[in-house]
Amino acid sequence: MRKRLKRTKGICSCSSPRCINHSSFNWYEQDLWTYIARFLDGRSLVMLGATNKWFNSVIMQDCIWKFTCLRDLQVPDPGHVAFSWSKLYASVVDGSHSFIFRQQEKHIDWMRIGAFSFDSEVAFLSQRMSASVKILKQENIDDMLQSYGSCLLRKIKTGIWIADLQLVRCPVCDQEKCEGTMQMLDARHIELFLNQGFQDGSWDYELVGSHEIKKKVRGAYGAIFDFKYLTSKSTAGIFDYKSWIGQPNDFQPKAIIALHAVAVNTNLQENQGVLIKYHTMRAGAEGEIVSIRISQQLL
Repeated sequence: MRKRLKRTKGICSCSSPRCINHSSFNWYEQDLWTYIARFLDGRSLVMLGATNKWFNSVIMQDCIWKFTCLRDLQVPDPGHVAFSWSKLYASVVDGSHSFIFRQQEKHIDWMRIGAFSFDSEVAFLSQRMSASVKILKQENIDDMLQSYGSCLLRKIKTGIWIADLQLVRCPVCDQEKCEGTMQMLDARHIELFLNQGFQDGSWDYELVGSHEIKKKVRGAYGAIFDFKYLTSKSTAGIFDYKSWIGQPNDFQPKAIIALHAVAVNTNLQENQGVLIKYHTMRAGAEGEIVSIRISQQLL
């Protein structure tokens, strides 16, 4: 009851703008509107910036869009970025996904999962739900794929990554039990769509490995981890798969995202196994990895 009284008193003590002496109050106070902007969503910021030139100059400050982007994506500050935060924010919220730019004929549907961060330059890709998967750093990708169906990728571009779940047409549709579609976990660095190399098609995806499970599997699962946080508390929820994959008779795709990891799963009906493929895109022939795809195709 005391807390309610204090809160009511605070509200009553606020002054209405109609009671302010306009001769002594400056509505065009930059610090005031910079502060107000912290409470607005992206659309409201754009509308405010379109009011006049003064508001546009205030709202287009990079610090405002940086705050908005980090707040909405719920990720930490990555430090240096190559593009303005307003452009980065627009590339995330404008409805774009990787199949808009190329291979549109293969695309069926998609879902935005969210954002996560890479602090280290090493990624761990897995098709298993168990946290006890054995990882031997001295093994190469082929050995890991053969033994565990997982692999380590090095030279990952650090910073903010965006994750989507894609439904695409299967590249091999001559199998009787194949419905012609496959699931894909599609993750990219936040700057990818703004890079000329991606836009002109000179950066492309390459297959880095595949793994077949030639027996019935319960679900099509794929996960991407920042290797540095594979066993940390921040990713523990992903390995608690019973809490998010749904009931056995629920065949809708499910996804979960953590600060440094993302995972997807779709429960499957009767099947003969799955083929998992790992693709990456680099920023040039020897550049950093800027996008990762994990696809699952029914055998």
